[in-house]
Amino acid sequence: MLLTPEHTQIADTVRRFIVKEVNPHVAEWEAAQQFPSHQVFKKLGDLGLLGLKYPTEFGGMGLDFSYSMVMAEALGECDCGAVPMAIGVHTDMCTPALARYGSDELRRNYLAPAIAGDMVGCVGVSEVSAGSDVAATKTRARKEGGDYVINGSKMWITNGMKADWCCLLVNTSEGSPHKNKSLILVPMDAPGITRQKIRKIGMDSSDTAQLFFDNVRVPQHHLIGEEGSGFIYQMQQFQEERLWLAANSLRAMDRLIDQTIDYTRQRQIFGKSVLDNQVVHFRLAELRTEVELLRALTYNATERYVAGEDVTRLASMAKLKGGRMMREITDACLQYWGGMGFSWDNPASQAYRDYRLASIGGGADEVMLGIICKLEGTLPKLMR
Repeated sequence: MLLTPEHTQIADTVRRFIVKEVNPHVAEWEAAQQFPSHQVFKKLGDLGLLGLKYPTEFGGMGLDFSYSMVMAEALGECDCGAVPMAIGVHTDMCTPALARYGSDELRRNYLAPAIAGDMVGCVGVSEVSAGSDVAATKTRARKEGGDYVINGSKMWITNGMKADWCCLLVNTSEGSPHKNKSLILVPMDAPGITRQKIRKIGMDSSDTAQLFFDNVRVPQHHLIGEEGSGFIYQMQQFQEERLWLAANSLRAMDRLIDQTIDYTRQRQIFGKSVLDNQVVHFRLAELRTEVELLRALTYNATERYVAGEDVTRLASMAKLKGGRMMREITDACLQYWGGMGFSWDNPASQAYRDYRLASIGGGADEVMLGIICKLEGTLPKLMR
């Protein structure tokens, strides 16, 4: 992927924003288990960063997907994983289908305010018994008059406590679980919606909710695209989500390795620095190499996606590798910080808590392996 001066300018703008507007407040936001998403998103919107890849007629910049990946990587400058994740859900997980298939009315009323930072969005796919298995979702919407009437619940919804609208995957008919689903844009102030906060072991400052829908009425013109195409639309959104997750991990892992090098260079043990031990500096060199390999894979997949290719296979590989590397690197670096790494207010322990999610959210490692096997033709016929 060829990086232009425009790519570099966007990355620099994002990094400056994180250093000035986010990192000084991370400790406070983590302790409060939330961050002021509307205020932060509005500042990002004023900088033009919330709609890089979206049409100019709705306030976007009309750039290609590679610019979103550059932004995702630059967000790794943040001292926690929660705020970048919340931003990524808004820019690259709940809005792609709306931008691609939504009516002009929906895009004017919801996409444009999301790009401006005046509204916060979320995506509702996972349920208590349906996470990576999207086809197993049970939430339903039946037609009544000119409305959809929605009943069910959604789980693990990032931005869910504060979101103004939700891109909701629901069953709108009987039949095949791959052909009976639709995406509906649901205003979160609609009567019948209840939100319940979920406590997690990491990503503390990201508000994560379980959502309950009790006879929630939404106008039928809030349907995104065609009825019955929701599963396909969500699979398309997953390509962008999984590439975003891989890209976002790159700078975060590089920073942790940098911080670990600095600490182990200063930390003395048995008359020399920890870094002077070959087992340490060889291991850090190996980890850095792995990051660069993931960067090459992610950039390659992004370039192909921009060219119009279906990159489900490569995106799944990047997501799988990114999640596993986050676990490996945070664990290895925490070990080299010793007792300091086991303290709460430490960059290694922060990363260890936050980035364990990377192998679960957006499709678990095992699901990524299944997708890759299917596309490689290595699954037994009964499993296809």
